[in-house]
Amino acid sequence: MSNVALLVNPTAGKGRAAQVVASVTDRLRAGGANVAILVGRDVDDAKALARQAIDDGVDALVALGGDGMVHLALNVVAGSPTPLGIIPAGTGNDLASTLQLPTKDPAGAADVLMARLTGSGPRPMDAVRVGDKWFGCVLGAGFDSRVNDRANRMSWPRGRMRYNLAILAELRVFRPLPFVLELDGERWETEAMLVAVGNAKSYGAGMKVTPDAEVDDGVVDVQVLGPVSKPEFLKTFPKVFKGTHVSHPAVTIRRAKVVSISSPGVTAYADGEYLADLPIVCETVPGAVQILA
Repeated sequence: MSNVALLVNPTAGKGRAAQVVASVTDRLRAGGANVAILVGRDVDDAKALARQAIDDGVDALVALGGDGMVHLALNVVAGSPTPLGIIPAGTGNDLASTLQLPTKDPAGAADVLMARLTGSGPRPMDAVRVGDKWFGCVLGAGFDSRVNDRANRMSWPRGRMRYNLAILAELRVFRPLPFVLELDGERWETEAMLVAVGNAKSYGAGMKVTPDAEVDDGVVDVQVLGPVSKPEFLKTFPKVFKGTHVSHPAVTIRRAKVVSISSPGVTAYADGEYLADLPIVCETVPGAVQILA
């Protein structure tokens, strides 16, 4: 029997995660796991519960929820031998999609997880270290982080609509920002609408901002969107959901292992969560996470 800690965000996916806890737990137990269900009072409590489970020698930490819960769990297991499992039950599920997990079938995701845990074993996945924090999907700085800053200051409306309104409000006042980047030591000064550092392909519920990124190639894809007019931005933006925006002449994508980013007064968000104020250094760590996918 394997000992599995199931870390649950019951509010993920507008309560969807809470609805599937019982069926996921049953499926994990049917696959040969002893399951301990962990629900934190808040983010710090959830991290403490997860760290205690790892200290107690759990065989896998499994995140049940959306990208925020996966981000939390990844920050606990990164750099350790404890495997990470994902049961997608959020609204975005970007890392789960990149890993080709069934995003609409939590019980099916549990089956994949157990097949890896009891059979072929986990696979190594890169993660990106920023100071003492980690991310697994995409980090964004610039227009998208300004939108997140604005949305976090808003108390109404709830859900996706708040983010959509924040996009419209920010677009009215946004101007291209000065960035200083270093990619494996090569300095690059530019003005940009945004900079995205992709370990995986997508963020923001399916926006394939770095569509050719791979989670196990030892580098990140760095996308820089140069200055464009607001009408051109609105025209090009929908293409990000298919990844076809990369053919736009204002888009540049380069690869590097270590990326530093600086721009005055700009924040960075990763996996949908606030990560840090710039400047930051992003270091790709090959095989930092053992993933059950």
